[in-house]
Amino acid sequence: MNQQAIFYTILGMGLVTALPRILPIWLLAEHHLPPIVERWLKYVPVTVLSALLLPSLLMPEGVIDLRFSNLYLWAAIPTLLVGLKTRSLFGSVITGMLLIALARLVLGG
Repeated sequence: MNQQAIFYTILGMGLVTALPRILPIWLLAEHHLPPIVERWLKYVPVTVLSALLLPSLLMPEGVIDLRFSNLYLWAAIPTLLVGLKTRSLFGSVITGMLLIALARLVLGG
């Protein structure tokens, strides 16, 4: 691949990545969204994160694994409860890390 093709590929990738982020900000900067749309948009990050995490929790090896040996799934349950109770990202991350570390220490995983 020559240098010009690489340059245009990088430029195109930058545009495809930047435009979906910049256009809404630019187009909606002076407008207010209806309250129902604002409430709906608040759920988007949680939904995307769930969609990214759930497959790796339920299928760490590519097959659904609900066994006791699936440490990530069992550590996620109390971590979720801590997150719901405290509404703290930091607290949730620390809880999950400690549970995985403790499970590996105790179970030798």
